[in-house]
Amino acid sequence: MNPVEIAISLFVLLFAITIHEASHGWAAKRMGDTTAYDLGRVSLNPLAHIDPVGTILLPLILVLIGAPAFGWAKPVPVNPYRLRNPRRDNLVISAAGPAANFLAAAAAMICLLILKFASPGVRAFLQSPALYRAILPKGFYPLEGLALILYFAVLINVYLATFNMIPIPPLDGSGIVMGLLSEKGAARYDKLRPYGFFIVLALLYLNILDVIILPLNVLISLLLR
Repeated sequence: MNPVEIAISLFVLLFAITIHEASHGWAAKRMGDTTAYDLGRVSLNPLAHIDPVGTILLPLILVLIGAPAFGWAKPVPVNPYRLRNPRRDNLVISAAGPAANFLAAAAAMICLLILKFASPGVRAFLQSPALYRAILPKGFYPLEGLALILYFAVLINVYLATFNMIPIPPLDGSGIVMGLLSEKGAARYDKLRPYGFFIVLALLYLNILDVIILPLNVLISLLLR
């Protein structure tokens, strides 16, 4: 990765993680639990959500070795005893984070398409190999720079949302599945939790997520052509 790609990846990832966690807290408040709100976690201030390892160290290491930017923030606390309907409400809270990332990706894509049709220079940049290597043209090209940031915003938000939708505890997908299962089925499913971290590591090692992400990357590229 070149310095421009590293800087943009880390900046966009921080933004993506922040809206993800703030959305969990916002949804919990809507469902009756103000724990996260009282702790200042329903905020778009990244400082409220930073985890030294997951938000700073790991993403920095990943981008320096050329891997996709990825990380996590401090978990948003949820008190199930303050929820009106704990199983249903936990489903909504779990879905709120990925939903926020998908919405952010959609908003960034819309802005990209507007730039594409408004500026011939941006259109040419989006259709050139330079975009995928995060190499800006020589000189001052602010619109192309904005297009590059938006492009990374689409990719990273889609990546983060898709990863979190994997139905393995403690990822958000598991909370959604538990909300859909019967109480007995949810209890059985939750027995996966002690092994969830290792299952997720195995999936990453086997590049399973790449298989899921590839069609989305192709779709994004086709929309920008």
